Amino acid sequence: MTFKHLFKAAINWTSNPNPIRPISKSYSKSHKISIEGKPILDVSAAKAFKGDPDLYNPEDLLLSSLVSCHMMSYLYACSQNGIEVLEYTDNAEAVLEVSADGSGRFTEVRLYPKVKIANPDKIQEALELHKKANQLCFIANSCNFPVLHNATCETA
Repeated sequence: MTFKHLFKAAINWTSNPNPIRPISKSYSKSHKISIEGKPILDVSAAKAFKGDPDLYNPEDLLLSSLVSCHMMSYLYACSQNGIEVLEYTDNAEAVLEVSADGSGRFTEVRLYPKVKIANPDKIQEALELHKKANQLCFIANSCNFPVLHNATCETA
C-alpha cells in the first residue's frame, strides 16, 4: 500500500534592477519562501553565483534536507532495533559540479555522522544501521547522486 503526502511551498520575488547594469545581469537573487504556518525563509543564490552570502541558498537547503532526513531515518532504525542513541552530530559535504554552459549538478554527498549510544555491545549494529537509514531516507531516495556515509560510533 502506498500513501501520498502533499507538501507545498510558495516563492515571492520582486525585481529590483540596477540601472547601471543591463537588466539580465542586475536581478537580485534574494527571495522569500513561505510554507504555511512556518517562518519565512530568506533565500538567495550561493555566494559563488553572486548571491547574498548571509542567506540560505538552494544548495545549503538540499544538503540540510539530506542530513536531517538521514538522521531521522537513523533514529527510527535504531529505535526499531533497541539501540538507545544519546547524541548525533554530522558535518556533511556536497560536491556541486558546474559546466561551462552554466548548468550543474550535485555529484555526491558525504555524510559524517558521529553517534553516541548507551550500549557498547551495539556499536557494530549501530554503524550498520546507517545503510538501513539510507534505504529509508525519503530525500536520499529522491536523489540521482550517491549519498555516502562515513559514520563513527562510540559509547557514553
